[in-house]
Amino acid sequence: MTRRLPTVVLALLSLLALAACTGDEGREQPPGADTSRRIVVASGQDVTGKNGIRQQLIDAWNAKEGEDGYRARLVELPGSADQQRSQLLGALQSGSAEYDVVNLDVTWIPEFADAGLIRPLTDAAVTSPEDLIPSVDSTSYWDGERYAVPFNSDAGLLYYRKDHLRQASASRTDLSDGVTWDELRQLVEAVDRADPDGYEAGWTTQLAAYEGRTVNAMEAFASAVPEFRLTDDDGEYATNEEQLTAGVTELRERTTSPYVLKAATESREAESLSAFAEGRTTFLRHWPYVYPTLYETFKGKLGVARLPGKAVLGGQNLAVTASTSEQRAAKAAELIAFLTDPDSERCLLRAGFAATRTSAYQESGTAPACRHAPAYAEAPAASPTGESTVRTPPDRFADGTSYSRDILLPALREAVHRPRTPLYGAVTRTLIAELDALYGPPRDAGGPGDAEVARSLDEALGKVLPR
Repeated sequence: MTRRLPTVVLALLSLLALAACTGDEGREQPPGADTSRRIVVASGQDVTGKNGIRQQLIDAWNAKEGEDGYRARLVELPGSADQQRSQLLGALQSGSAEYDVVNLDVTWIPEFADAGLIRPLTDAAVTSPEDLIPSVDSTSYWDGERYAVPFNSDAGLLYYRKDHLRQASASRTDLSDGVTWDELRQLVEAVDRADPDGYEAGWTTQLAAYEGRTVNAMEAFASAVPEFRLTDDDGEYATNEEQLTAGVTELRERTTSPYVLKAATESREAESLSAFAEGRTTFLRHWPYVYPTLYETFKGKLGVARLPGKAVLGGQNLAVTASTSEQRAAKAAELIAFLTDPDSERCLLRAGFAATRTSAYQESGTAPACRHAPAYAEAPAASPTGESTVRTPPDRFADGTSYSRDILLPALREAVHRPRTPLYGAVTRTLIAELDALYGPPRDAGGPGDAEVARSLDEALGKVLPR
């Protein structure tokens, strides 16, 4: 039988479906257009939807250029992040697609730079570099050179149901000033006793056999081991079996019964979000882009806080391809400077992305205005698609806490990197495969212990990475 979903969940899923509708081919070029004066930007899909914030920023640059200037065109690549990476690698290596600017996941920068597929950037591509959040900007470099400029950032956040905590008469119902894992487990135990309608387990996250599992692992490893680094600045293997054992133990404690939803081991972003929206969990680890949708759905019932322990840094950076002509490369750098300037970053923040500049998080009236995309002006506005009543959530909570300045910005500043190496694809596949042992038979039923999992992981990583 088909499970009947509550009205609130159907509303949430309809908003998510809207966000998933993307323009797969970008703006069409008019007949007879001068392709020598165009800049093609290749990117993954925009979570803010069709004609979303990225397209609006492209449109603003085209308007600034005027009728006789260069024209930028956004091409969105379908599929998962891994599929997009493969498409970009194949296209740039073969020359089958004429991309001038590529929007790369932060973990791909070393690989594309090392392969000579993107070119070092000059200062012309960066507006006010001192304004960039240092931890975020550091993802733009490889081998001592800048190859990209941060476009939008990302860091895991903790979402929670305040109504569940109130029903459980929990010791805390507002976690905006932070929470530890021990405190989180105590809150879960309180909710377990109250057993809200539809509730199954304390929290959920993304543990399916894809990049989400790697992210959760790196957050646990970095929380368990001070200054943990899987690779050094040169991309060489920089950890050991003892540190990995501590990390595996932390990961197991976080992501196995009784606190985590059983379905989390097969969940990606959409599945974990649905479980939380259905009330099956009280807590959810997810990314900033879901905050506007969750707020619109739950309003006063929703809380958001920094993750306990460390969060992993995500996001995308803009780079100029090595294959583009020198003339277009210079113009592409100007486009990147526009798309990442303080005004654009404020627009991205209002749309739900994590901005890459400190100035974007300043108080209203002192921050850069969002002039490039008027639909995301300072006042709450209707969705720019015109197909939804989604409104920008307020930045300030009842207790005076600012979502952007007090929760999101500190999370970005203190977030940790995933391994920085040209071999990242092989590293993440190894982590995903080796950590599958945690989600098989339990230890008392013949499953491997933490030290055994760590030993196997150490050996496997040692074969992938140079020492």
